[in-house]
Amino acid sequence: LFPYTTLFRSEGTVTVKIDGRVVLSDQNIRPVCRVLMYHKPEGEVTTQNDPEDRPTVFDHLPKPDSGRWIYIGRLDINTSGLLLFTTDGDLANALMHPSHGIEREYAARIYGEVTEEQIAKLLEGVDLEDGKARFDKISYAGGEGRNVWYHVTLKEGRKREVRRLWEAVGTKVSRLIRIKYAGIELDSKLKTGAFRELSAGEINRLRNVAGLEALTPEETPSAPLVSVKDRKEQKHENKERR
Repeated sequence: LFPYTTLFRSEGTVTVKIDGRVVLSDQNIRPVCRVLMYHKPEGEVTTQNDPEDRPTVFDHLPKPDSGRWIYIGRLDINTSGLLLFTTDGDLANALMHPSHGIEREYAARIYGEVTEEQIAKLLEGVDLEDGKARFDKISYAGGEGRNVWYHVTLKEGRKREVRRLWEAVGTKVSRLIRIKYAGIELDSKLKTGAFRELSAGEINRLRNVAGLEALTPEETPSAPLVSVKDRKEQKHENKERR
């Protein structure tokens, strides 16, 4: 097919040249981009290592084939829900950079009476210690009495911002769950402490929101990763078979 193609192979590396010009090499092949959706439980910290030896969000994650996991938008220890991880540093940086205005959505259980005036104030903006902040959307999501659920969206990721906004109008968040990030919704079938890999289509949706090029089939995972728990159960089953 290519009469002037030369293939060089050296210690596991491959370089393809056509008419003396390099068209394919290890240097111009982008690594596979993996993205995990993790259902974070309350009580885990979003850090690789914790000096207080508390459980971390990395405890349940499998080891990637290459690179390392980078979390996209941390969650505090008392917040549960959707946490995305990727091996692609460019994707992580783009999805967390304020200039992209990435939308986050939370389900917040509010303790205390919520009035129309408070809702209006939260949408207009309130002054926090690190500057003015506001919700882009607020919608009633059920409940009664003094524990009512609201879904709120915002395009910032400041520390404890959702809780601080509600506290600024005289109410308190008794439970907080992130349910959506950059258009990716938390899978309702995903139990707390479990993960699943995003499909190529879901990853490309994220990349589109982040202003990055779509992946080619060669840059998508060929096989799903196995969870730490599943791997342990698999080893146990193999021992019993022996």
